[in-house]
Amino acid sequence: MGGIGPLVEVRNVSKIYGRPPRQVVAVERVSFEIRPGEFVALLGPSGCGKSTLLRMITGLAQPSEGEIRYRGQPLRGINPYATIVFQTFALYPWLTVLGNVELALKARGVPPAQRRERALQLIDMVGLDGFEHAYPRELSGGMRQKVGFARALAAEPELLCMDEPFSALDVLSAEALRGELMELWLSKRLPIQAILLVTHNIEEAVWMADRLILMDKDPGRVIAELEVRLPHPRRRKDAYFQAMVDRVYATIAGRTEEQVPGKRPGEPGRAYRMPEARINAVAGLTEKLLEEGGWADLYRLAEELRYELDDMLTIVEAAELLGFVKVAEGDITLTPLGEAFAEASILARKEIVAGRLLRLPIIRWIYETLHADDDGRVSADYFREQLQLDFTPEEAERQLDIAIHWGRYAELFAYDEDADELFLEEVPAPAMD
Repeated sequence: MGGIGPLVEVRNVSKIYGRPPRQVVAVERVSFEIRPGEFVALLGPSGCGKSTLLRMITGLAQPSEGEIRYRGQPLRGINPYATIVFQTFALYPWLTVLGNVELALKARGVPPAQRRERALQLIDMVGLDGFEHAYPRELSGGMRQKVGFARALAAEPELLCMDEPFSALDVLSAEALRGELMELWLSKRLPIQAILLVTHNIEEAVWMADRLILMDKDPGRVIAELEVRLPHPRRRKDAYFQAMVDRVYATIAGRTEEQVPGKRPGEPGRAYRMPEARINAVAGLTEKLLEEGGWADLYRLAEELRYELDDMLTIVEAAELLGFVKVAEGDITLTPLGEAFAEASILARKEIVAGRLLRLPIIRWIYETLHADDDGRVSADYFREQLQLDFTPEEAERQLDIAIHWGRYAELFAYDEDADELFLEEVPAPAMD
């Protein structure tokens, strides 16, 4: 398959699971290219469809709409020119390091003598020489992932796809493995044309990749593409590096605030999805911003608080939803209401949150449903069933859990776990005829 055009073309691709009304759009109208010689990172929060795109590019899943082309040809079935390194090591525990790597070559029909020689070369290349006859249980997490890399490379792919390959490792092992992989890639010792990395780690993406494809969720879509014009080896304290990290954070975090629609669950169209954040985390964020003078750089704040991208964005989204903060160009600012909340007593905080929560469709719907009931008690199953008109069963359960937590905090309603019922602690008086 010759030519100098794009290696991969993703053309207006969507991936849809299920059928209405429980249809889930994992990826919506995504388009991008990967060219020979590129290291590309797909970056975004959990649930934005990064792994789904990876599986479609390798042929493990098919698009519902749109097309994926490889070397100018429509991809049909498994992509024989691509391979994946997964987050989990997925090694056969009864096989040695050599046996695990040889297995990939055996599947390709390579004769025994040749596959042994090739497997030993790959094991040596990833730095595991001397561990050929060790079993996975004898290896550290970083070493097991190296076996995964060697096995993936045994297929002699043109495109190496990596799905969060460092996230299961401890910090030092992950850092060492990133460095070793970059050394192999930059020295052109890897027999591949391009690398596609899926990650939610911003620093990792900026440190390794030539181009970043930034995604948002609900549904998964591309919101920006950024080139990293910084020579290797890259230094995290370099001003350009820090500026690029800030820019990525600003692009992704700047998408957290959405206008809350007035739609109630069960009405046509999708209900507003509430972020899975605890009020105490939101309170901690407002208190920290108050200490910082009401403003902070979002990326540096996340680094100081040791929050991953997903966790930080969820808390920020909840704080925005309550009207406590504003985010613009990577900076987070405390609003007057957020300042009042941060300085308020426990009871005053509950009152502030209660007023804001009643603006959210799901919370208001639960609150009004309970008030309309004669004894102010309604089975949680009723709310689950209604939420499942808009969400998957798992997401409906998650949304109800969030609503219960927030409603309890604000003392808008309570929850009886034994009876699995939501209820008002003060039963409304019966209506007069």
